[in-house]
Amino acid sequence: MNEGRKEIIQILVVMISLVMIVKLFLIQVANNRYAELADSNSVMKEVEYPFRGLIYDRNGKLLVYNTPQYDVMLIRREMHHFDSAAFCAAFKLSREELRRLFQEMVLRKEYSREKPTLFLEKLSNTDFARVQDRLDEFPGFYIQARTTRAYTWPSLANALGYVSEISKDRLANDAGSNYKQGDYIGQSGIEAFYENQLRGKRGVRHLYRDVKGLIKGSFKGGAYDTLSVPGENLTTGIDIELQQYGELLLNHKAGSIVAIEPSTGEILALVSGPSYDPNLLTGKYYSTNYKLVSSDTNKPLFNRPLMAQYRPGSIFKIAQAMTALQEGVITPETRIRCDRSIINCHGPHTNEDLRGAITNSCNPYFHGVFRRMINRGQSEDPFKDSRLGLADWNKHIRSFGFGSPLGIDLPNEKGGLVPSPEDYDRWYTNRPWKFSNIYSLAIGEGENLVAPIQMANFAATVANRGFYYTPHLVKSVGKDGKPLPQYLERHYTTIDCTYFKVAVDAMQNVVQAVTA
Repeated sequence: MNEGRKEIIQILVVMISLVMIVKLFLIQVANNRYAELADSNSVMKEVEYPFRGLIYDRNGKLLVYNTPQYDVMLIRREMHHFDSAAFCAAFKLSREELRRLFQEMVLRKEYSREKPTLFLEKLSNTDFARVQDRLDEFPGFYIQARTTRAYTWPSLANALGYVSEISKDRLANDAGSNYKQGDYIGQSGIEAFYENQLRGKRGVRHLYRDVKGLIKGSFKGGAYDTLSVPGENLTTGIDIELQQYGELLLNHKAGSIVAIEPSTGEILALVSGPSYDPNLLTGKYYSTNYKLVSSDTNKPLFNRPLMAQYRPGSIFKIAQAMTALQEGVITPETRIRCDRSIINCHGPHTNEDLRGAITNSCNPYFHGVFRRMINRGQSEDPFKDSRLGLADWNKHIRSFGFGSPLGIDLPNEKGGLVPSPEDYDRWYTNRPWKFSNIYSLAIGEGENLVAPIQMANFAATVANRGFYYTPHLVKSVGKDGKPLPQYLERHYTTIDCTYFKVAVDAMQNVVQAVTA
């Protein structure tokens, strides 16, 4: 019996102990939960927006920087005894504008009565100075500081691009990118292409508030805060003085100027005309100004150096010459009569060698060169012979960077067109074609299309005697100043370097003889 009682007592002791442990655990958890609830009611999370990276020219001159911007946020649950008349007076709003702001706030995707929501954005410095000491009169409202972009010069707009609030469509498509509605994002130019490097990372501050909702300082000494991380600075290859000179030359004109350093591929100037002041697309009046700029019939937002596509014209004759030399159908001494009954020409020349033909831009000469390139007797069938010749020609021409995007560090680059046999098959459906159908390609006309950046890159390729680096605007990211590795690779043409001397000599003759 004693043994049985002892076992019962032991079991009871264990059970009582377990009950007490469970009770203590529940009390502790409940207390922690109550503490969390108390903290959540007295703690406000404030986003700390990072400084976006700065952008410099090749000589260290600041091109793009940040200026302060102040947004008014509202926690709807905490708004009480709201004096709308006083608020309108403080912020210089009409009652209709105030009503619209409340309606827009409620429609925002991130809207919650419990959390801060953007109410009024982009206060001017004057407005901020006027209202910052009056916000205590309006419980639930507070100022969120952030930055917006500013541009040192009214230049380089299409290359630098602009920053604006992320769209709802972009937000939906980039669900995993850590953007939120109201965040700013690069929309074009360098700002868009280098968005990941420039944007930085948001931080969060936890602020303690009293029963009236007034901020009393950092919560628990900032133990739960995370610091924002600024974006990385960019150094471009742009020479801002050269850029401004190019813009002066194109003032009130439509066109492009591109200057490339052949030894690196760095773009020294990228001028698109007409242009606009990039400061128009920043700050409070972005929406109004964007409508004006985007509706301008002169298309200042159209980045002509990259997006416009033209027939290259006479500069293409140099590529024709290099291709023909490589295939052995001519030599530098080859003379072809300037027969203007075949194709029109200009100037007093009659029977040129290759240097003279380039110097005087002789159309019949390059018509003859192109015929020799296309019809080389690779087949007795003239249609098949033209097809084989054009395929070889296409391979060489594309090696100069024509016919596809070069890979410049800007969005929306066009690749132009170097016609292939397959293209003519498609255009001449169920009909054969031969040299007589395509001879206009000889002088850079016909179906040839190139972007201005490709023509500048071609000139750099000739200067390098047969290779080029991918043209690029940004030469380094961050503090180390090292060139970006993707722009260190040489892209070689299919042309032997020895053939470029005649082209370089002839191009110098063009300048000296003023025949361009």
